[in-house]
Amino acid sequence: MLWIERYRPAMLGEILGQEPVVASLASFAASGNVPHLLISGPHGTGKTAAVEGFAKALYSDHWEENTSVFQTGDLFEQGKAYLEADERYVHIYQKDLSLIANFKYIVRWYASIRPLDAPFKLMVFEDAGALTRDAQQALRRIMEQYSGTCRFILCVQNQSAIIPAIASRCLPLFFGPIANPVIEARLRDILHLETRDRQDRHPVSDEDLDIIIQAARGDLRRAIMMLQVAVTTDQSVSEIAAGRSEASTVALAAFNALRAQETAQAIRMVESLLIDYGLSGKEVLAALGEVVHREYNHPAIVRALADTDYRLGHCNSEFVQINALLMRIAQEVFA
Repeated sequence: MLWIERYRPAMLGEILGQEPVVASLASFAASGNVPHLLISGPHGTGKTAAVEGFAKALYSDHWEENTSVFQTGDLFEQGKAYLEADERYVHIYQKDLSLIANFKYIVRWYASIRPLDAPFKLMVFEDAGALTRDAQQALRRIMEQYSGTCRFILCVQNQSAIIPAIASRCLPLFFGPIANPVIEARLRDILHLETRDRQDRHPVSDEDLDIIIQAARGDLRRAIMMLQVAVTTDQSVSEIAAGRSEASTVALAAFNALRAQETAQAIRMVESLLIDYGLSGKEVLAALGEVVHREYNHPAIVRALADTDYRLGHCNSEFVQINALLMRIAQEVFA
């Protein structure tokens, strides 16, 4: 299991390094007086976990029923293929309508559902910066129409990606990069929990931790991922941290799992890039290719990557093609 999943904050109070924002969200949940929110900040700073924790604090046992989450990055990257593949939308979307028309119809459909034992429900838009200008204009009108029974939360990396007509209707909350001492304390806690009863873990020194913290640049999720790679593989921390993106770090961990004949684990890791990180199939393939070029320059892997690159341009499901790629590498190279 990925450590970023195992140690992901489950409640609002478990969010680290964002005390002012967490205090505001806790106050909104306690009072029940919730405005529309525009949440911005870099990756790995707790935005998505905070929204989930906020929903739990606001609705208790009914938080899932009263929270609708839209992965807008995936939607506008993959288009109708994403709607066809997602079971939440397969029976709602209309093939003869454009992507924008389907987006408006689906958001209105979810907004019209009555909240359960609450005066309003939450409509959460992850990666809202991917929304086109036309989609944002449509969303603005929906916000006006359903503001009585819905509260809209937009999560972005850069607040400027949202048009003023929407931004002016939202309270801005900023998640800044997490301070290094906070990251260090969390990594040490995780390191203690993961290594206290295991003899097969590689030791991580104070110097190694410092390298990971500096390379993470305020991204706690990336720091935890690099720590897992350092502890569970024979890669040196300096190699892991040097010039590696978060996606390539996950890709490296996936290849290490394939080499250890843990194919299911490798598939889950790569699927996290598609689901949790919102990357397209091409972007995932690029991250895998970076690792292959640096660590596993094997002709069979290169051919498999090339074949998958071609198929990604002629397929409906990126998950199927990426998973098929990993199975092929496992069978042809690491069997």
